[in-house]
Amino acid sequence: MATAEKNLSDYNRQHLPTAGHMRVGIVVSDWNRDITDALLNGARNTLLEAGLLEQNIVVHRVPGSFELPLGAQWLLETGKIDGVIALGSVIQGETRHFEFVCNAVSTGVQEVNLKHSKPVIFGVLTDDTKQQAIDRSGGKHGNKGIDCAVAAIQMVALRESVGEN
Repeated sequence: MATAEKNLSDYNRQHLPTAGHMRVGIVVSDWNRDITDALLNGARNTLLEAGLLEQNIVVHRVPGSFELPLGAQWLLETGKIDGVIALGSVIQGETRHFEFVCNAVSTGVQEVNLKHSKPVIFGVLTDDTKQQAIDRSGGKHGNKGIDCAVAAIQMVALRESVGEN
């Protein structure tokens, strides 16, 4: 398990690009809201600590993780967002629904990235148990929301450095 050996909240603040001018959207699933709210708090707090202004962080909720790619696309279509963080939590159940949702969300996020040529960060926990989700949303493995906020800042900065607007 990759996260067992990495704390998702660890990053070097000194190596983070300047983010004060960035505009970041966060689209977050209502499903497993206790988990996704923790991810949202981690992402939002990290963006603020990196210098983003509160008004430059746009948060929208969608019913479930399956809807995250479309929510991200709508945010990008406004032309006012530099990148999006997609936050969700899918926990394995007794049916194959887990596989279908996880595959659709990951493919959808990838397609929105490429369609808009702007970063959409995949912050969807795909865990076998609720405890694993808790461990990755502020528990013993840190908070994936923090990790995603750092990735969003890095990717927006990279896009800017290669001359994309």
